[in-house]
Amino acid sequence: MSGIEDYMLPCLNKTLFGVECLGCGIQRSISLIFQGQFVAAYKMYPAIYMLMLLVLFLIFNSFIKFKHDYKIKMSLIFINVIIIVVSYILKITH
Repeated sequence: MSGIEDYMLPCLNKTLFGVECLGCGIQRSISLIFQGQFVAAYKMYPAIYMLMLLVLFLIFNSFIKFKHDYKIKMSLIFINVIIIVVSYILKITH
C-alpha cells in the first residue's frame, strides 16, 4: 500500500551532504497532521503550528487590511525564525 510518504521530496542538502537542513521534517509533519497525529507532528517539526498561524494570517491579511498588520506579520516571522533555528540547533547537537 502506498502512502503520501512515497511522494515526498527528498532533502537535497541531506542527500548531497548528509546534514539535515532547517526545513527537514516539515513535509512529514504536515502528513502527520493530516493523519490526526498532532503531537507527533509537533515533535517532528516544532515550528509547524506557528508556520500554519503565519500562513493563515497572511491569507487573511491579503483580503482584510487593518492597523498594525505589518507589526503582527513581522512578529510572527521573527517567532517562526527563532523556533526553526533553535529546534534545528537542538536537533543537530543531540
